[in-house]
Amino acid sequence: MSIYLIRHGKTAANEQRRYCGSTDLPLSEKGREELRSLCYDIHPQSFLTSGMRRTDETLQILFGTVPFSVDTRFREVDFGDFEMKTYEELKDDPAYQDWLTGDNEANVPPHGESGVQMTRRVLEAFSELPDGTALITHGGVTAAIMAHLFPAEGKHRYQWQPQNGRGYEIDGGTYRPIP
Repeated sequence: MSIYLIRHGKTAANEQRRYCGSTDLPLSEKGREELRSLCYDIHPQSFLTSGMRRTDETLQILFGTVPFSVDTRFREVDFGDFEMKTYEELKDDPAYQDWLTGDNEANVPPHGESGVQMTRRVLEAFSELPDGTALITHGGVTAAIMAHLFPAEGKHRYQWQPQNGRGYEIDGGTYRPIP
């Protein structure tokens, strides 16, 4: 049996390189087009999303109208005060510079959550997933799971983050990129 981790399609925030975690955005038209061009050859037994519009829309485009469940613990990290802003908009903000300095995974953005906090909630939820599940979620969530499961790879979280609409099939102690 396998678990499938699939990152949602592109949103306008992705295209504009904005920090977007807790904001519930739809897919962009470009994101929809890119998803329609993908060919998934997987056969999950069940589907699960984070419950955000971008994950629900991705599921429907890739797999059609199928029954699915929602688990909000699989939502992206909450960037707090930095949500929906770009580096250029934030670069002179002392709070932003403090967040970037040192251990970026442990640092908490004002009114948000750290990567460590997000990873903790995600891994708890992941431990409950039944085999055969396709989880349509977010880049940071997918990366946190992969970094935890495959530490011998020596990759940090951002190196595990798949492109929009793509992800990984995890089968026992191995994985393969999909599609």
